[in-house]
Amino acid sequence: MSRSARHDAAVYRKTTLRNGLRIVSERLPGVRSISLGIWLNVGSRSEQAHENGFCHFLEHLAFKGTRHRNARQIAESLESLGGSLNAFTTREQTCFTARVLDEHLPQAVDILADLACFPTLTNVNVDRERQVICEEIRESLDNPSDYIHDLFFETHWNGQPLGRPIMGTEKIIKSAPRLRLKQFREQHYRTGSVVVAASGAVSHRRLVDLVRSNIELPEGVAPTPQAAVRRPTIHRCFKNDDSSQTQFCVGFPGLPFNHPDRIAAILLSSYLGGGMSSVLFQKIREDRGLAYAVSCYHDALSDTGIFEVSLGTDRKHLKKAFDLILTECRRLKRKPLGPAALKDAKAQIKGHMMLAMESTSSRMNRLGRLELMVGRYQKTSETIREVDRVKSRDVQRVANLIFDEGQLTLAALGPVNPADFKGLG
Repeated sequence: MSRSARHDAAVYRKTTLRNGLRIVSERLPGVRSISLGIWLNVGSRSEQAHENGFCHFLEHLAFKGTRHRNARQIAESLESLGGSLNAFTTREQTCFTARVLDEHLPQAVDILADLACFPTLTNVNVDRERQVICEEIRESLDNPSDYIHDLFFETHWNGQPLGRPIMGTEKIIKSAPRLRLKQFREQHYRTGSVVVAASGAVSHRRLVDLVRSNIELPEGVAPTPQAAVRRPTIHRCFKNDDSSQTQFCVGFPGLPFNHPDRIAAILLSSYLGGGMSSVLFQKIREDRGLAYAVSCYHDALSDTGIFEVSLGTDRKHLKKAFDLILTECRRLKRKPLGPAALKDAKAQIKGHMMLAMESTSSRMNRLGRLELMVGRYQKTSETIREVDRVKSRDVQRVANLIFDEGQLTLAALGPVNPADFKGLG
């Protein structure tokens, strides 16, 4: 039996409750663990300008106390069983996650339901967590390699919700009224916008029964976030400071998650900057020594996407590195990838995918995101066939679609001379 066939031995099931809440599970042979997530279709792009950071704030506050547990009891709930408990917020989703042995599934559902459904949001906890989040924001701002990505999104999505930082700003977090946080939660935490996903040694029927018994949220669907709208022109932002290195991002509008060419876009990003063997890493670091690291990714969102190349370099090398990036983008528009390069890019993507399928947590994340983004399950073998079907001409066509220099975004943080880029546009 092939590796992909073994991974596809997973048994997938889906149940939609009368209140609209969806439960998806993937039973895997030969494992004892279960990774579980409560996914809410709400993220920072769902916030108004004066609410920026509310989703992340609410995620934090859930761990400060619930109807049934205080903060210490939450922290100990699964750790005492050898399991783990976590949560994260993105631009489009909020997720509360757990990983436990199969025998502890009831405890995992119970604690995750407590976090998602019954946070107390007391005045004391709200005020205390303001300080924690403000420290987290300051830490991010003090880390140029983190902050550059927020700056890049802000520049690319100038004035749009997608361009706002996920954690919000200190000003908003410090003044966010407790009542408004509760109202936001009640408005967006709705059963029709919730997916419970599980992967591992899980019984679907048992999971459905536990979800029915434990999860209580208002019925309905969360408000639809503002559509992604970006003015089709060059966007640039240069933040000069006295750092010894300049963090730099260059990018273009990408493709949405459900776009038929999304796999070709991933292949494109893998070829350009998907690791040490990628063309940009080799040409910028290995051949010329202009940067320590170069990375590239294609981030697919529900209705849009973004294609980004990032690096850190000395000011005097910045324009050379930028020119090399554009040179490779232009070459991909003019000339299709050779058979060997395409084969290597496909092998890398398939290898990453198959390795991820060894993890119940990775599989659970994939399950939850697929259900929220496209509303259906996709076997690993189906995705691999999609990768295999991509031709060199498809990658070239997508390069011509994405690498529109009239819609370029540039963001630089650190020593930079804007005059070096005045010829753009």
